[in-house]
This record gives sequence, C-alpha cells and structure tokens, in this order.
Amino acid sequence: MKTVFDKSTRDELIYRINLLHEDSKPQWGKMNVYQMVKHCRLWEEMALGRVPFKRSLIGRIFGKIALKDLTKDDNPLRRNTPTSPEFKITDNNGDLASERKKWISLLEGHAHYSSDDFLHPFFGKVTKEQTGYLSYKHTDHHLRQFGA
Repeated sequence: MKTVFDKSTRDELIYRINLLHEDSKPQWGKMNVYQMVKHCRLWEEMALGRVPFKRSLIGRIFGKIALKDLTKDDNPLRRNTPTSPEFKITDNNGDLASERKKWISLLEGHAHYSSDDFLHPFFGKVTKEQTGYLSYKHTDHHLRQFGA
C-alpha cells in the first residue's frame, strides 16, 4: 500500500498538489479548492502531532473498526466521507498559494516522522504505519476530488 513515508509517493502527491489552481472545481463534495487545501493542511498538522483533537464519542465506539477497514487495502476513500467538525472549513476565500505551501511542507515532514502513534479524533490511537497509509489515502482522496 502507498504511504507518505515513501519519498516517491510524497513527490507524486506534491506534484499533484501543484496542479491545483484558483479555478479548480470539485467533482463531488461541498468544499472549494481553498477550503480543501486548508482542510488537508489541518489534517496533516494533526497527523504530525502538532495539533491535538479531542476524541469523539462515536469514534470511541466505531473508530477501531473503521481504521482497520481503511488500512486493509489500497481502495481509495469513498466520496463524501464524513469529517470531524474541527476539519470543516467555513471561510470561503484565502491565500491558496500560502495554504498549498504549508500543506506541502507538512507532507515533506513525513520524511522525519518519529512518532509511534498519534490520537486521531475518530480512529483513536493510530500506529506510524497506519498514519502513513491514512495520510496518503486522505491526500489522494482530496486530490482526486479536484481532478489532480
């Protein structure tokens, strides 16, 4: 399975991120391109342990089952997969270039990832290996959403 801990995979994702522009339109979902890039930047901050989030009750109940299902194979995330409220971006306009640069920098940070686990608000404790898979799948999902 693809993982962000592999340099060639990170390079592929970064190339695709750089294809995004102000006029990029979603093929599904409600976010515009700026909201999606900011959403992904926040997700990577969480995955790298820079911003902690509180566990959700439903995640405590179903999180481990969902994590196991997501990390069992290379299947991409389904369209319109729900997200935690903390990752819903309400501002419609911002500096896309700045957010993209921050997102790319965070993805590059996976080259030096040293945590054995982080606490995801839905999935709970996630191993380093699972983090690599989830980060790839999350990024790929949103890039496919915008045709990149």
